[in-house]
Amino acid sequence: MKSNNMKAWLYLIPAILFLGIFMVYPLVDVFIYSFEEGYNFASQSFTGTGLFNYSYVLHDPYFLQALKNTLILVVITVPVSTGLALLISLGLSSIKPLKHVFQTVYFLPYVTNTLAVGLVFMILFKKTAYTDGLINMLIQWFGGSSVDFIDGPYWAKMFVLCFYTIWIVMPFKILILTSALASVKQDYYNAAKIDGTSALRTFGRITLPMISPMIFYLIITGFIGAFKAYQDAVALFGTDLNSAGMNTIVGYVYDMLYGDSGGYPSYASAAAIILFVIVLTITTINLMIRRKNVQY
Repeated sequence: MKSNNMKAWLYLIPAILFLGIFMVYPLVDVFIYSFEEGYNFASQSFTGTGLFNYSYVLHDPYFLQALKNTLILVVITVPVSTGLALLISLGLSSIKPLKHVFQTVYFLPYVTNTLAVGLVFMILFKKTAYTDGLINMLIQWFGGSSVDFIDGPYWAKMFVLCFYTIWIVMPFKILILTSALASVKQDYYNAAKIDGTSALRTFGRITLPMISPMIFYLIITGFIGAFKAYQDAVALFGTDLNSAGMNTIVGYVYDMLYGDSGGYPSYASAAAIILFVIVLTITTINLMIRRKNVQY
């Protein structure tokens, strides 16, 4: 038995070293940086330790704007993308002819370069000296007035960012949910038909409980991915997200490190730790909900 335990630990050593070097050590290092006040990047020195970095970040208007944008993005995109993906997956599962063709078409945005998709969205939504964009043309065709979705009001820019994020993440969710639906045994549906169960009741009593682990997985990863959003905003509004009012928490961390206001690793570390605490708290809440609502 002891020999087997030793072999097991030997097999685990590479993974433990990898996690320790690239995950645990950076997290500890960032945590230490976040308490070092007046840190000088050039001399690698600081004037003291305390909570000033957290106080500065939590009172910084740019961080508060980034936090607001990120929370709106999370609240809108995660449930909407998951719900739409479930509806599309149900439709794909009921289609027999050209089923795989439709699955491929829906999955294409996931394998397409993010910046390329962002360029397409800019063409669709951005107003220029030559055109108002395809979306504005449709709005005007229905009698509405054109809106500058890229450089205009905040609600318009947030709409485009949410729309873009949903478009990007939904293909992966469709793939996962389609596979989950295919794994449900047909015997359950045959029994429901014999009992004369309605389609809605069959979905609520059979389909939804059977695929609930996959739905929960997509919700958890969706929350984490939405909180880490940055390249989506860059693809639409450029690198100066603070001027556009569309920065995210990850973007704020990057700006503090490398942006025009960069060179402040202590502030960046404090913001990163705040993001870590938020994600950890939401993930813990979701895990508690899972125990009551997810069936395995």
